[in-house]
Amino acid sequence: MGGAIARGLIKGTLVKAEEITVSDLNEEILSQLKAVDARLTVTTNNLEAVKEADIIMVAVKPWLVESVLEQVKFSIDYENQMIVSIAAGVTFDQLTEYLAKEDCYPPILFRVIPNTAISVLESMSIIASSNSNEEQDAVVKSIFDEMGKAIFVEERMMTAGTALASCGTAFALRYVRAAMEGGVELGFYPDVARDIVAQTVKGAVELLLSNGTHPETEIDKVTTPGGITIKGLNEMEHAGFTSAVIRGLKASK
Repeated sequence: MGGAIARGLIKGTLVKAEEITVSDLNEEILSQLKAVDARLTVTTNNLEAVKEADIIMVAVKPWLVESVLEQVKFSIDYENQMIVSIAAGVTFDQLTEYLAKEDCYPPILFRVIPNTAISVLESMSIIASSNSNEEQDAVVKSIFDEMGKAIFVEERMMTAGTALASCGTAFALRYVRAAMEGGVELGFYPDVARDIVAQTVKGAVELLLSNGTHPETEIDKVTTPGGITIKGLNEMEHAGFTSAVIRGLKASK
């Protein structure tokens, strides 16, 4: 996910590639990112990465957050540097505990849950903030808005947001896969079925976003009484389609 964010930032206009530093112990990953844009700064030294940064993004697995922050916290200026964590499930209380040091300002913290579409500037990013002001909120939101769409929520909604927006990418793609397989059974070659389904899903999403309508409104437009669409929809519901999606989301939360 850290690499996806770096690639997304490079494609945007708010942050120049030469203003981005990526730190990773895996030099192969760094080489791959450097190949995307040679202006990117890469390092295996976390202390070098946080030095003079305006925004520090902690893009590691949840169980590594404590050790990474313990390593760099004494090099962070809590009054002027913002810390963005994309580690799912690591709360503000935990982050504050990991960053604790004597006689200092409370850290300016953001928790962000993006999804992998951030690398193509189409992420749905869920954001919560702590100890930040409106200007700082606006800066972070603008960065993630440029890489898709971002919304602020209360921290208590972050787990639900992860299920809906981050896990949701996999759920949406599982529908695409299922529809592709159905397309093959109907007689299309797999790559043709993929293109048909992907464009159909993209078009359906654009109808919702452009018209601001409820899904059922758009469904009604293509559902003729006694027609083939309603037969297909009813067969899916008989198989538990809606219930399966809701149960999957609740299980992910």
